[in-house]
Amino acid sequence: MKLSHFKFDLPEELLANYPSPERDEARLMVLDRKTQTIEHKLFKDLVDYFDEDDVMVFNNTKVFPARLYGNKEKTGARIEVFLLRELNAESRLWDVLVDPARKIRIGNKLFFGDNDDLVAEVIDNTTSRGRTLRFLFDGSYEEFRKKLKELGETPLPKYIKRDVEPLDDERYQTIYAKHEGAVAAPTAGLHFSKHLLKRLEIKGVKLAEVTLHVGLGTFNPVEVEDLSKHKMDSEEINIPESASKMVNAAIDSKKRVVAIGTTVMRTLESSVSADHHLKPFSGWTNKFIFPPYEFSIADAMVTNFHTPKSTLMMMTSAFAGHDFLKEAYAEAIKEKYNFYSYGDAMLIK
Repeated sequence: MKLSHFKFDLPEELLANYPSPERDEARLMVLDRKTQTIEHKLFKDLVDYFDEDDVMVFNNTKVFPARLYGNKEKTGARIEVFLLRELNAESRLWDVLVDPARKIRIGNKLFFGDNDDLVAEVIDNTTSRGRTLRFLFDGSYEEFRKKLKELGETPLPKYIKRDVEPLDDERYQTIYAKHEGAVAAPTAGLHFSKHLLKRLEIKGVKLAEVTLHVGLGTFNPVEVEDLSKHKMDSEEINIPESASKMVNAAIDSKKRVVAIGTTVMRTLESSVSADHHLKPFSGWTNKFIFPPYEFSIADAMVTNFHTPKSTLMMMTSAFAGHDFLKEAYAEAIKEKYNFYSYGDAMLIK
């Protein structure tokens, strides 16, 4: 498969700038791989497709307010700083992206907050946009993290051309988010409401949790025509024993395992035993899934509609079948489904 196989024209009005009024009332396109048929439903109808002892696997990562705005010393230029990951808690070292990058050099100081509550010094260049910052802060680590939270804002994707609103703090987060560390939401999970989770539990569907802290690498554009040459950034994952036991019990009893989102699918496929079972694991993954690919764990998947030429679309294509996915995307455009993070969802079964 080549990069050009994942190109399609997406009308700008189909980019969702806001979430649907109710989480579980977004639209749901259902793709049946056996019959090659497409149905149009609402997300809350998901419950009708699963039975007792089927297992849904969720990503319980939590988005932190990763986008800060600071001013450069002397010139006062406004600089956006996007926190990617903490490199060293004790030294307050962070891996960040800066914009505009051309204005920021090693040794520059940045000031954050109305009273310059926080100061950071640039100590390294990691990529053309990336930098390593050392935050200079006198208080305790807890106070420092509290200050970052105060000054940061919800890291909505760049395509959303509006200011962050109070609603985003809640809606750009799954209702089951637990472990802070993501700079982007696992968006398939945004459609689950408390009511829908309760209905799934009443039906006897088992709910397992894993963690993948979503980094910006997931959204990095693929710039090589030959997909085998693309390198994914590493992201931290954790598969607890409780989740692997639940998933393996479903595999052994021929029940279905459904991955809620591409991040869950990557996590599951990153720790597979020789006999196609899930192994507990804590560490990092840079797994890149594109067609053709033989999936080992999940036999159904919930995901949103993705950007042209994205690694997320490639994984979805590997799971649904490339021609079937292209047909589904053409149908989604015709039926005016909403795309991207705040958009509608599809179930591939």
